Amino acid sequence: MSNVKKMVVSAMLIAVSVLLPMAFHSIEGAGGILLPMHIPVLLAGLVCGWKFGLITGLIAPILSHMLTGMPPQFMVGIMTIELSVYGLVAGIMSEFVRTKRASVDLYISLVVSMLAGRVVAGLVLTQFFFGSMPPFITGGNPFSFGIWISMFFVTALPGLAIQLCFIPSVVMALERERVIPMRYPISSITPAPAITQ
Repeated sequence: MSNVKKMVVSAMLIAVSVLLPMAFHSIEGAGGILLPMHIPVLLAGLVCGWKFGLITGLIAPILSHMLTGMPPQFMVGIMTIELSVYGLVAGIMSEFVRTKRASVDLYISLVVSMLAGRVVAGLVLTQFFFGSMPPFITGGNPFSFGIWISMFFVTALPGLAIQLCFIPSVVMALERERVIPMRYPISSITPAPAITQ
């Protein structure tokens, strides 16, 4: 896929990353549960590569905050780092993971990037709030491993499940429709030898 096409796809995914959360933020707490902004960023990394995944992750939360006020200001920096890691790692993994099975490659790349983003976000939160997060996030308790697991895995479980089901299906559908190149092009079938009598 050419860089121009990657730029166009990335721009579309940035637009989706602004529009998609708007459909969910009318429901209180839905953003942290369903993680709608993560989907286009992960797709950008997997489809367009690490550079465009990184750029999409950098721009998406900032633009969304400017246009819609979401994510809230104190989370913009954290989400920018988290989403940048998603796009970056998804692109790197997609480039280097080669198991000869496209679906396995996708799931490995996706899971590793999801874990990397969540780990980095936890580390950033720890450093950013120096162990003491706002009461409306942690109930006044210090940020801990248990709160990290609760925020980034337990609460977000529906969103993680959606990502694991939806993203590989989209990538494979795009490959089938030749919107993006197939990861492993189907080799031409050798014709069967003629039967001699």
